[in-house]
Amino acid sequence: MSSAVSVIVSSVKDPQLQQIGQKILNKERISFDDGVALFEKGSLAYLGALANWVREEKHGNKTYFNRNFHIEPTNLCVFSCKFCSYSRLYAHKEEGWELSIDQMLDIVKSYDGQPVTEVHIVGGVHPKMTMEFFLELLRKIKAHRPDLHIKAFTPVELDYMFKKAKVSTEEGMRLAHEAGLDSLPGGGAEIFHPEIRTQICEDKVDADGWLHIHKTAHQLGMHSNATLLYGHIEKFWHRIDHMDRLRTLQDETGGFNTFIPLKFRNKDNDMSHVPESSIIEDMRMYAVSRLYMDNFPHIKAYWPMLGRQNAQLSLSFGVNDIDGTIDDSTKIYAMAGSEEQTPTMSTADLVTLIKQVKRQPVERGTLYNEIRVYEEVMSE
Repeated sequence: MSSAVSVIVSSVKDPQLQQIGQKILNKERISFDDGVALFEKGSLAYLGALANWVREEKHGNKTYFNRNFHIEPTNLCVFSCKFCSYSRLYAHKEEGWELSIDQMLDIVKSYDGQPVTEVHIVGGVHPKMTMEFFLELLRKIKAHRPDLHIKAFTPVELDYMFKKAKVSTEEGMRLAHEAGLDSLPGGGAEIFHPEIRTQICEDKVDADGWLHIHKTAHQLGMHSNATLLYGHIEKFWHRIDHMDRLRTLQDETGGFNTFIPLKFRNKDNDMSHVPESSIIEDMRMYAVSRLYMDNFPHIKAYWPMLGRQNAQLSLSFGVNDIDGTIDDSTKIYAMAGSEEQTPTMSTADLVTLIKQVKRQPVERGTLYNEIRVYEEVMSE
């Protein structure tokens, strides 16, 4: 494989792209300018060949998934992000939902006896869902099912909770961890650079605040994920700036598990006039992510957002994780016009999906401990 990629690198006509490709083959870190150049000049075939080589160097054919479900406490929100199709302003609460602790615990209990390993809890920022409310939720979930990994709350939610409770980030994260919070999802990052952030989500936590909360989680021994919202009004260098900030923090803490590029969807939001990226641009985004984020172990494609076939395609462009079973328990992307309006796949479905593109399915825990490596396609 490396010889085939070497031929591709040596035959590319642009000297800058050839030099970047050689760096990657030598397992050297590429620079900010290199990252921008890959976006600006790299062909899909070139980026894909390099990203797939890096992916296979790190993981071979292994492709990870987990058995998870989502709880979305509310879609009512005090913030008004222009790209969001999911939340409803708290002033218009008749258009939304808000779940009680008992209702959310009932969702957890509905999975009793099933081999799920993770509950993912994110939602809108609701002024009456306080820090103590969520600490009680965490404690009750852990009391009911201690082995269930709780991955919950974006820095947007946590920052609001901490400020309202008048506690520091360090104290708030300690209390949440002690109550049962095991790791953080990657949401709320969007685009870090203020030039874009002020236009699409001006009123919520800024880049420094987002990064500080994740750094604090890492210092407490927790892991987390990171995202980037692409394909709207940002330029290529904004994407690299975002990834560079994440890469720098990962150098310091090593606490990130996976990087997840999230495709902007334009249905029913204040940016509906902005066209969505093409599937070619989506795959280029995954490939450059794999090449730039050299210290992130995993790159994830969120299959409900991309659709099943495009998620399969992404496995040739640097991706080695396609998320989990989800069980139709999230509305965030369906409401934005994603490919999957009822996002649920059985374990057998996921195994087959991965096998169809000649990859090896591996069921994982949230922290990428291998639970089962699948050799043969399952039957139900």
